[in-house]
Amino acid sequence: MVGNSHDQGRLPAAFLRPGSSSFFDFLADIAPEQLPGNRVLPPVEGPVQIPHGTTIVAATFAGGVILAGDRRATMGSQIAQRDVEKVFPADEFSAVGIAGTMGFAIEMVKLFQLELEHFEKVEGQVLSLEGKANRLSAMIRGNLGMAMQGLAVVPLFAGYDLERAKGRIFSYDVTGGRSEELGFAAVGSGSVFARGSLKKLHREGLTEQQTVTAVVQSLYDAADDDSATGGPDLTRRIYPIVTVITEEGFRRLTEAEISEIARTVHEGRLQLPNGPQAPVL
Repeated sequence: MVGNSHDQGRLPAAFLRPGSSSFFDFLADIAPEQLPGNRVLPPVEGPVQIPHGTTIVAATFAGGVILAGDRRATMGSQIAQRDVEKVFPADEFSAVGIAGTMGFAIEMVKLFQLELEHFEKVEGQVLSLEGKANRLSAMIRGNLGMAMQGLAVVPLFAGYDLERAKGRIFSYDVTGGRSEELGFAAVGSGSVFARGSLKKLHREGLTEQQTVTAVVQSLYDAADDDSATGGPDLTRRIYPIVTVITEEGFRRLTEAEISEIARTVHEGRLQLPNGPQAPVL
């Protein structure tokens, strides 16, 4: 029923009522059906083939943190997309990388970006990095129903903590449980190989450039042993997405920057296919 002329053009009362600074809570109150975790899935028989994102890695250095991801999305045994983007800025000082069901993952990232922007506009200040990590945890927990049906989203969150003046990394499980990772972390199908690589390559005192190279090496190792992870594609000029977050904010490496590093790594692998070797003790 259409209201009278005095009500036309006005926002509903729910939009004007004081409440939580959380956009996620606001949406859950006025339109819960719009949340990804509340969607009603149609009945299906047999397995459903849905594109999945694969490997995300992160590593800290003295001036901040690196968050990177490969570009491949798979659908069963097939490559669904070769140049998918899995790493996104959450706000000026943080980023999120996604592994899992691509459609829901991208939708969750957009909702998380709105969550942080909404808080800043309502409260007049930026949410702390710890607070951002907690908000993302709540959003993942809200998607638990979908995760139990095989539509899981497992992000890796990284950012520069302005209060502690350092880069930090947070990993999650499908229930929303979060853990702070020290030094480096990896999620996705190739994570076990990427993490093993970073255990050998990452150390205290690396520069930004050295850390970026170590991260690209770890993605190369993941692609070497995991068919769902895509390595640098020099023929198609498809390279990993690598982002840097420091006290100056979020920055994504340009194609020229990352292609130079990827080619250097590739040329090194022509001589040492298994990658850099540890020195003999």
